[in-house]
Amino acid sequence: MDCENAIKLLAEIVRESKRIVFFGGAGVSTESGIPDFRSADGIYHKDLGKTFRPEEMVSRSFFLQHIREFYDFYKGHLIYPSAMPNAAHKVLAKWEEQGRLLSIVTQNIDGLHQAAGSKRVWELHGSVKRNFCISCHAFYDENFILESESVPTCKECGGIVKPDVVLYEEGLDENILMNAIGDIRSADVLMIGGTSLAVNPAAALIRYFRGKHMILINKGETYADEHADLVIHAPIGEVLQRVYLRQFPPK
Repeated sequence: MDCENAIKLLAEIVRESKRIVFFGGAGVSTESGIPDFRSADGIYHKDLGKTFRPEEMVSRSFFLQHIREFYDFYKGHLIYPSAMPNAAHKVLAKWEEQGRLLSIVTQNIDGLHQAAGSKRVWELHGSVKRNFCISCHAFYDENFILESESVPTCKECGGIVKPDVVLYEEGLDENILMNAIGDIRSADVLMIGGTSLAVNPAAALIRYFRGKHMILINKGETYADEHADLVIHAPIGEVLQRVYLRQFPPK
């Protein structure tokens, strides 16, 4: 099916749906200027001039053993305070407002879905917007991390302030995981976008879907393409904007 007909079909599916769940990854935010991880231009392929691989530097063990290098990498490559929501974020927020979209399950940590207005967002891997002292649990925003010299320390007790993001070797939040699974199970449409579905256990959540239509929108192929009812290989923001304009054409 060509892209135009696929978008027409997707618009019809969205129009008839009442419980869409969107499952997204890093590709949702690339159109906001935030690089993904695994593509040729992604973070994991950057030459940092260091002996450590980027993927290694976002692990729990690296945080504990090389904390200064962790924060150098984290502040330089994982926080994008000037990034703004793109068309994908905005369209999803509008569908939620219309009562078509139940929730968003995201692997992203940038907070752009909430910035676009989405309310029910399950952040599987946490958020750079939240940071907590590992000793007294005092809260700090992302600006505190960015403005800290070297390792950020708590103003209350002097403890280390850690981002509320899930590093490799750390488990997902059980409550968020269960809520995400519950929504996916109850969805009539599961729309998967901007993700290679290469990171587990997050990617495995789509197996809980029992609804009517599984839609997959991604630039590249994924293992789930053969299981989807509709596959569109194109940028997610471009696709969702075109679908939305079919619903509400400009006057």
